[in-house]
Amino acid sequence: MKTTLVFGASLKSDRYSNLAIKRLRDNEQVTYAFGIKAGSVGDVQVTTNLSELPNIDVVTLYLNPERQKQYYETILELQPEKVIFNPGTENPEFYQLLQQKGIAVEVACTLVLLSTGQY
Repeated sequence: MKTTLVFGASLKSDRYSNLAIKRLRDNEQVTYAFGIKAGSVGDVQVTTNLSELPNIDVVTLYLNPERQKQYYETILELQPEKVIFNPGTENPEFYQLLQQKGIAVEVACTLVLLSTGQY
């Protein structure tokens, strides 16, 4: 089972990142979440401190390209196997940095991947 980090998690129930956390857990995925506000979504704690995280296999992004820039090094240091760029997060500049480090890039919707059994 892969460990997933929802990056850009929101505590607001109407946000896609929030729904992704719930769906990941519904699918029994080991899930962690990072956001600007600490709290919880179901049984998942949203942290504001990335140093507390274990090894992460997949990062699913919910930050627009401009906001991603400040986290490039942080995400690269996590050394995930793959980063999923959800709709609205597409970022060719970041794709190149990830691929240079051997990290797979997937431009897709985590919610769709989960609902179609492709996650």
